[in-house]
Amino acid sequence: MDANLLLKTATALLALTAVGGLLMAFIRFGGAERPPSWLAMAHGLLAASGLTLLLYAGFTVGVPRTVWVGLALLVLAALGGVYLNLAFHAKLLPVPKNIIIGHALLAVAGFACIFLGVFR
Repeated sequence: MDANLLLKTATALLALTAVGGLLMAFIRFGGAERPPSWLAMAHGLLAASGLTLLLYAGFTVGVPRTVWVGLALLVLAALGGVYLNLAFHAKLLPVPKNIIIGHALLAVAGFACIFLGVFR
């Protein structure tokens, strides 16, 4: 198993996740109460795919410590995303902007750590 390929694939999945997250943030901060459900679900599925692949790589072939730190931050961000989805989006309530910002900050920090760990 090629560790480099696993890590680069996970990073690409997480980059696509980030694009979806930015799009949803623009939608919410543009005035809509919540993004479309299909976009929220795609965002979550891409994030889960990237995290799962990173965990697999970490436990089978090993990853740099920076990637583990990034993974931990992304797990926290994912918990925030699950909360946003279950407490607000699924109940058709306006998604709180302050929680979106916290979710995004954790995700960006986690992605940055992973990116540095993979491409350094």
